[in-house]
Amino acid sequence: MAAWQSLHQLLAALPWPVDPVAELMVNGITADSRAVAPGSLFVAVPGVNVDGHTFISAALQAGAVAVVGERPPATLTLPPNVPYVRVPDARQALGWLHAAWHDFPSRRLVLIGVTGTDGKTTTTNLIYQMLRAAGLAAGMISTVNAQIGERRYDTGLHTTTPPAAEVQHYLAQMVDAGTTHAVLEVTSHGLAQQRLAGCDFDVAVMTNVTHEHLDYHGSLEAYLAAKTQLFVGLETAYEKPDQPKIAVLNYDDPISYPALSKLPLDSLSYALDADEADVTARRVRYSAQGLAFELHIPGEAVDIVSPLVGSYNVSNILAAATAALAVGVPLEAVAQGAAEMRGVPGRMELIDEGQPFTAIVDFAHTPNALRQALATARQMTGPQGRVIVVFGSAGLRDKDKRRMMGEVAGAAADLTVITAEDPRTEPLPDIIETIAQGLIAQGRREGQDFWRVPDRGAAILRAVELARPGDVLLTCGKGHEQSMCFGETEYPWDDRTALRRALHGETLASLPTHSAD
Repeated sequence: MAAWQSLHQLLAALPWPVDPVAELMVNGITADSRAVAPGSLFVAVPGVNVDGHTFISAALQAGAVAVVGERPPATLTLPPNVPYVRVPDARQALGWLHAAWHDFPSRRLVLIGVTGTDGKTTTTNLIYQMLRAAGLAAGMISTVNAQIGERRYDTGLHTTTPPAAEVQHYLAQMVDAGTTHAVLEVTSHGLAQQRLAGCDFDVAVMTNVTHEHLDYHGSLEAYLAAKTQLFVGLETAYEKPDQPKIAVLNYDDPISYPALSKLPLDSLSYALDADEADVTARRVRYSAQGLAFELHIPGEAVDIVSPLVGSYNVSNILAAATAALAVGVPLEAVAQGAAEMRGVPGRMELIDEGQPFTAIVDFAHTPNALRQALATARQMTGPQGRVIVVFGSAGLRDKDKRRMMGEVAGAAADLTVITAEDPRTEPLPDIIETIAQGLIAQGRREGQDFWRVPDRGAAILRAVELARPGDVLLTCGKGHEQSMCFGETEYPWDDRTALRRALHGETLASLPTHSAD
């Protein structure tokens, strides 16, 4: 990557024509006025709370030599010698400019994107393992971890799809490391905010679409539309030799499949037991040690044995297998990759401190994911075993799902402890009350079937005290995450550490639940 690049060449990457500007060289691109250095190209991005156009003067004072923005130049105060490029979408422009800065690294990779409400991280990791089992030089970026060459990174804070600058930087690093295939976990926020602009995908994978993020998208239709962008983008993406554009669809999903199957795309479908799908599972067997099934494609089959648990992981394996087959991975490597996938941190992760019951940390934070996690836990209980769950719901996020999750727990768990999960600036008792109403609607009784314990460390300890031999105890909602938000502050937090402490009769340091009361 050159230290200085031509502004004209960078602007040529934009998907719209722009008015001509004076030629000059720039030495970087940023949408953060605080990161501007002499010679920078500043992109003024309108945000929800902050408008980048208000920081143009600060960027110019810091040394920016050109500006890209959405507002008409007549509404801005700009020196006459500073080039200003007006675009219809500054976020999208930012992605394309970063892609051009790195010489379009996604065009030198077979790029697979995985989106959906549940299962994205596990499916992304499974595809990566299957690619590696086939002997391919593979890379991966997920919300939990990233693999670039031989380097592995944890990415476990409140992260979604990284910003455009980081996405293109990671892809460029993969190319430099000799990677040929890359898998990206793609969130609806990342798509809606154009963080993947400039990425030329070859395969798009859908896990499912259920009730989530409606606080941001406004409706289930808008949420689906955001995820659909990944698939629509295949139609205009850069064509690569010997790799067709393929959509991988979940035939079992009643929301995403009808919409995506109508797109003018080549597609492959997967399903648990529908013969109409291209990739199916038959003779599925479950146990506490994992799962096994026969994976069928037209004319062929292979035995899959995986240490992952639960029916939803059968679907995740099918999604990953279908994506792997779409890029030429043989069935034997699909099976090998599934067997070598040991699980994702914070996804049905067993915590064993010698206790006489099963303790698990899971990321389930949607009604559907909680339902699936509890169903899996039920399969793992002893003859007289019970399912005990600890969970909450995030503040300033989809409020409708709170009561729904309470209803799921009321129907599927024996005992429930309601607690904090990133209340942010909302009153924590109000969030807990809404969840409690869902439990009560299912006939559950406070003090007998469920408890309110706002402090998450104390809640996990309470659940441990309730557990008996043969029970399964789940802490849900935080999974791999390494912090929890109270007010506007992120405090260090790890459910796995908290659960280990609780299993020894201790609580993790209390968090300031009062700040959200």
